[in-house]
Amino acid sequence: MSHKPTILCILDGWGLRTEEKDNAIALGHTPVFDRLMAEALTTKIKTYGPNVGLPEGQMGNSEVGHMNIGSGRIVWQDLPRINNAIADGTFLAGEKLKDFVAKLRAENGQAHLMGLCSPGGVHAHQDHMVVMANHLAGLGIKVMIHVITDGRDTAPRSGHAYVRGMLGQLHEDVTIASLSGRYFAMDRDNRWDRVSKAYHAMIGDGPHREGDVLSAIEASYHADIGDEFVEPVAFNHASMNDGDGLIMMNFRADRAREILTTFLDPKAADISAGPIRFSAILGMVSYSSALDPFIPALFEPQELPDTLGEVVAHHGGRQLRLAETEKYAHVTFFFNGGREDTFEGEERILVASP
Repeated sequence: MSHKPTILCILDGWGLRTEEKDNAIALGHTPVFDRLMAEALTTKIKTYGPNVGLPEGQMGNSEVGHMNIGSGRIVWQDLPRINNAIADGTFLAGEKLKDFVAKLRAENGQAHLMGLCSPGGVHAHQDHMVVMANHLAGLGIKVMIHVITDGRDTAPRSGHAYVRGMLGQLHEDVTIASLSGRYFAMDRDNRWDRVSKAYHAMIGDGPHREGDVLSAIEASYHADIGDEFVEPVAFNHASMNDGDGLIMMNFRADRAREILTTFLDPKAADISAGPIRFSAILGMVSYSSALDPFIPALFEPQELPDTLGEVVAHHGGRQLRLAETEKYAHVTFFFNGGREDTFEGEERILVASP
């Protein structure tokens, strides 16, 4: 018995709204989509909040959408998992964090926290940064924060207000060590020239600026540069040293992998600097099977059996996952419920993004 191929085509970011103001989809020329809506069986799905395992009012995103579609169920995301752990006290009480602190104290090292500092909630949340930084500072550890500004999941020039608000919540012994726009620090297209700029600023081997992070963001705005594209810079000669500890505060994996690779294997990332010997490294989540041996995860991946890909494989079907670089992780790793390995009969094609 022959079977016709079935195509699942995900239009990432495509939404339905009747109002035409500021609505490119409604205003655009979309004859194929219009015909499908008129002639085919259709239904609408909600892609935000508890409908996809996010807090009430939290917008959805690519990772969340692909994981829920591929899993065929509501998958509770890392953001509410972390929020709940903070609320019930387990976030700061785990053995992995205690081990991190013990190793850092043994080396008399500083704790370097890097992550996206915004309330966007897609890759990270600045509230998590505040909780972790204040906890470590309260234990007498010197804390250095490496601020990554957003501008994609938030308004292009909202970073100044967000960082200012975060500063007002931080322990007095917490220092802002560097600043970088996510364009540099969170690349996912193997543009190592971008990542290198963020890396050198974070280790203190790049451009330095006397003053504070808010004045640096203001200077970027005056130069007509929004949050996403803020040039990496270190403050007041801050640096990373052997014996220090590193915590990645982002909880979404795809845009954390490259910057983490620069710290673990600078040669692989074509970075012209020797690796720093960290006394301890910690991450919020698992970032990849390649990084897992080096970075313990505070929140282990959830087991998601019987995803669409697994069911197809179980019934002897073949499947092809096809995407450009930007969305390759989404149609593979995220669609398979956080699984790196392929299923039986699953092929993958990565088309390099231009």
